[in-house]
Amino acid sequence: MSADGVANIAPYSFFNGVASDPPQVMYASCGNQPHGPKDTVTNIRATNEFVVNIATWDLRDAMNITSQPAPPDEDEFALAGLSAEPSRLVKPARIAQSPINMECRLVDIIELMSNDSAQPNTMVIGHVVGIHIDEAILSDGKIDNAKLMLISRLGYKDYACVDKVFEMSRPGGGGKLAGL
Repeated sequence: MSADGVANIAPYSFFNGVASDPPQVMYASCGNQPHGPKDTVTNIRATNEFVVNIATWDLRDAMNITSQPAPPDEDEFALAGLSAEPSRLVKPARIAQSPINMECRLVDIIELMSNDSAQPNTMVIGHVVGIHIDEAILSDGKIDNAKLMLISRLGYKDYACVDKVFEMSRPGGGGKLAGL
């Protein structure tokens, strides 16, 4: 969300969890839009808050719509036909149709190397201060990835849907993250 309260949604291919205690996520933004810097980075710089909404098979078309370089004053919830749900701990709204939302506060913005200074590569790291999980994707109190049907970008125009999940135990009992 911009400092003026305009909603923004943008899918990011380079996204991952990077720490668990406290929980932190990162995404990388590459290049600019035709009208200037990417709105998401601009908005986070201005507000220090954002929400990560997990993209699923059912949300693939709406996610793709939000990838267009819409003007910064356009409400991308309306553009993609998505519903905004108020967050509890940050100002930006979350996507109601997404089964997992992570409310985040900015930890750091890191300018990465770029071969073209007019097309910056920027990494944003956020502290996850709140998580919303739809109970419909849970089995025995854990996220059931077969129900979630998470999608991921593989590169080019290729995506994958996580529909086959298997479990492996870490040698030696696992440690702190063994239960995740």
